[in-house]
Amino acid sequence: MYIYRVLNWLQKFPLKAWIEYRDEYLDEMLRLEGRGGFVERANCASCGVVDPMFRCAHQLCMGPEMFCEACIVQKHAFLPTHVVEEWNGEYFDRRTLFELGLVMQLGHPPGFSCPTAKPADKDFVVIDLTGVHYVRLNFCECDSRIAHRQQLMRVRLWPATVKNPQTCATFAVVRMFQIMNCLGKVSAHDFVRTLELLTNNDGLSPPPNRRRSFRLIVRQYRMTQMMKRCGRGHAVSGVLGTAQGELALQCRACPQPGRNLPDGWDRINWSEMQEDLRYKYFLFLAQDCNFRLINRAVSTAANDPIIGDGVGYFVNHAKYTAFLRDHVSEEEISSCSGFQAMFLANKKRVKGLRTTGVGGVTCARHNMWRPNGIGDLQLGERYCNMDFILFSALLNTILFYLILSYDIACQYGKNFWKRMTDLPGEFHIKLSPDRVWFKVPNFHLPPHKRPCHSPFSFHWMWGAGRTHGETVEQNWEFTNGAAASTKMMGLGSRAATLEDLFGFHNWRRLVAWRGIFTTRMRDNVREGQVHRDTFEAFNASLEEKVPEMVVKWKAWGHDWESRQHVDGTESPFEVTETGKIYFLRKELIMSGEGVEVEREDTPSTFIMMGLEIEERHLAIDVKAVAEPTGPQQIEFLKRRAAITKRIRTFRNLQRAYMPHVRKYLTQTQRVLWDSDGERDAEAIRLFLPSDITDPKKREKVCAAGLAEVESRLREGEAHDALETLRQGLRVRTMTNRYRLRNATGQRALTRGQGVLRQNNVRIHKAKLRYRYVRNALSRLRGNGDWERVLQVLQDSDGGVAAYGVVALGEGRRSLSWIWYTSALHDRDLIDMLIILASALRVEWCKAYARMRRWYEDVVLVEEEMRRTIQYGYWEAGEWLKRSVARDDSTNEGLREGIKAYALEQAHREAKTCTLLKEKWAPWRERGQRYLARESVPIKAFVAPIEERREGDEDDDEEDENARDAEDEEQDIVE
Repeated sequence: MYIYRVLNWLQKFPLKAWIEYRDEYLDEMLRLEGRGGFVERANCASCGVVDPMFRCAHQLCMGPEMFCEACIVQKHAFLPTHVVEEWNGEYFDRRTLFELGLVMQLGHPPGFSCPTAKPADKDFVVIDLTGVHYVRLNFCECDSRIAHRQQLMRVRLWPATVKNPQTCATFAVVRMFQIMNCLGKVSAHDFVRTLELLTNNDGLSPPPNRRRSFRLIVRQYRMTQMMKRCGRGHAVSGVLGTAQGELALQCRACPQPGRNLPDGWDRINWSEMQEDLRYKYFLFLAQDCNFRLINRAVSTAANDPIIGDGVGYFVNHAKYTAFLRDHVSEEEISSCSGFQAMFLANKKRVKGLRTTGVGGVTCARHNMWRPNGIGDLQLGERYCNMDFILFSALLNTILFYLILSYDIACQYGKNFWKRMTDLPGEFHIKLSPDRVWFKVPNFHLPPHKRPCHSPFSFHWMWGAGRTHGETVEQNWEFTNGAAASTKMMGLGSRAATLEDLFGFHNWRRLVAWRGIFTTRMRDNVREGQVHRDTFEAFNASLEEKVPEMVVKWKAWGHDWESRQHVDGTESPFEVTETGKIYFLRKELIMSGEGVEVEREDTPSTFIMMGLEIEERHLAIDVKAVAEPTGPQQIEFLKRRAAITKRIRTFRNLQRAYMPHVRKYLTQTQRVLWDSDGERDAEAIRLFLPSDITDPKKREKVCAAGLAEVESRLREGEAHDALETLRQGLRVRTMTNRYRLRNATGQRALTRGQGVLRQNNVRIHKAKLRYRYVRNALSRLRGNGDWERVLQVLQDSDGGVAAYGVVALGEGRRSLSWIWYTSALHDRDLIDMLIILASALRVEWCKAYARMRRWYEDVVLVEEEMRRTIQYGYWEAGEWLKRSVARDDSTNEGLREGIKAYALEQAHREAKTCTLLKEKWAPWRERGQRYLARESVPIKAFVAPIEERREGDEDDDEEDENARDAEDEEQDIVE
């Protein structure tokens, strides 16, 4: 037991345990600076010669063994980039195999010389993981048909040039850079600089500068790898036969006819198909722009051309620029949302830029970039750019329904079909307008104008499931790390670098989704059951009392969800609310002829002036700043002066409408009245009719009808205060979720705290205002039916995040009354019940929609699992066909390599499908049980240990990828 506790302590605090052994670790490092055990047994580890003087530096291949000069050279016959050390009797001197005379012979096995050897250039350089090295190298001239570049490639050395190469990079170092560049956004300059410092870090023997050559090698390697992985080397037509977008990795979970859809899917009668089957074939796309990926005009297309124009993720540059020439005068896209800063930023700092950013299209459910779905922006976000990019991404795509997510979809969809006719004919989609729906991503929707909320929300769309549309925003975060390096690249270099980043991103998403699907299915079934049970309990109580109303609501909700409403049709998910105090004021100051008159001596203007003075909340603002700065003090003085001026005007009117008011005040109130000149403006009491508690005294003090005017205005003010409170609660919830998930670093978190603090102050002001107004209303009216709507506000009365939502919550938790109060209240009890019924209808419709969205997502995820597996089997079949596609090749070595690579890919695809079928089977079963309305036990949501151990360390990496990707998915604004 004691040993177990010690081991457990060591595992929890490894550094504390290591502290005791610091001297030991230091001694061992110093020991390696000498010959170590060879001090006693000084013989060559290979031939036994006495006093060997050489060893491989850093023990890269031979460990700490010592060798004589001949043996160390012989052991490194095909490892010319290793560094050796020579013992000079006192310490080790750093040497190179180039200095020891090592010559690498190509075209023959190690140890064999070539009778027709031709030495390479004397300054021949090889870039490897160990650094940048001069290497002696001989080419073989036995077969003149094999070019020097081919001989280098066959020993995994990538030449920088086609003719007379003098610089090469090992395949290992290029592959290492590719992953580091894609994952960590390490630039080629920094990477090669690192290798140079590994070679020599003291500056005494600096290695040759081969940074430009390395960049050429990387670009060639990237394009060749894309061709290889997409099977172009197995096609008879070769590279020239590459189709547009063919080199992009496809999303396996999106519907693709002929690859992952069932046979005969296109012959289905859609009008007769069940509802839960039709939305399986929806294609969800999301588009957006990124203004971080700018590019300066530092080179020309002639000096740095695009290789393979349009074969990957970027649109065809030649066709794109030709199309844009006819739209150079088009203005940028306007927006009804609150993200105006983005659009204003587009027009700034464009001098000297080739591109001001990029526009992109992804699948909205799986975060995968679409083939030909990326394009450069020349001047902000314009319709012509986004149209061409979107329709390029839809090339050769068979569509049933297209669901397009865009943060400005409300504007983008207005002339969508008209603008499509301006594009080349090959871009036109054969789809009826009623099957193309435009939606705004969840996080971007709240700042839009109120009429956009219901029509463009994924929450109220049939078949959307849990789609949120923010995937493209998440993807930009991955690429933004490369913005600094791509900013100064030429046209072709930048395109190749970004193509590689997009491809790397798509591959990592493909791997991550293997784990994300199981997580989504687990969450969908669990939450779906909760929402279904909660809704059914809620619905049962309503059907018992008002069944005809429930039927009407259900039909209304189904009709709304199944169509794209952009014509102003009333939404079942919203209650129209308008600030009541504004309309009350208009009603009170209307003349008999119905013409509004602005007079300073009406009772309504007198009361309104008093309410406006009370609402300024200067006292709260002063208390919120403990130590105000000079400018803040000046601001407070200005506000006090303005309030004091208004109070003087108010007092003059008060003498007319409330004569002899001081006479009827209490002793305490008289003291306050007399001290006006001694108090700060924010502390002066106005003494409106509601401040006189005795109704008889109020009648004597006030002009006829004045108390009734204040009563009606106080009622409107109370409703406005409640709406301000509700909005503040929504903003606080939304901001908290976003900040906790996305804000990192002291600067972002500090700014986030500032935003929350300002919003909390607004919430506090709204609470104080409501309580003050309600107390005044209570003094004016006494007890009555109005208290059923304007109830006492407790600190526990909270809210939810979504705009206008009446929250049902989980289980049987009761709703706070503030979410049922409407600003259209009338004192008549029947009208009040109608208003409450309207709020109840909104809650019922939203609860019903939430239940359906969870249900739909179970259907979609189960279908996406099936499609992913079927696509893998299709891909395996394609690789099997490719294995015999070039059997007529006369080169036996090439023929074997082509077949081996194709069979390896086919085997990997088939093995992956088998593993996914086994791993996903229990989760798909749980989803099917839920769809069949069978309750799934809670323990079913916890993956068994046996499942988590499938595929040992490969699954560990997969789970980590899934967790990273799922973190990005969680808590996008509900």
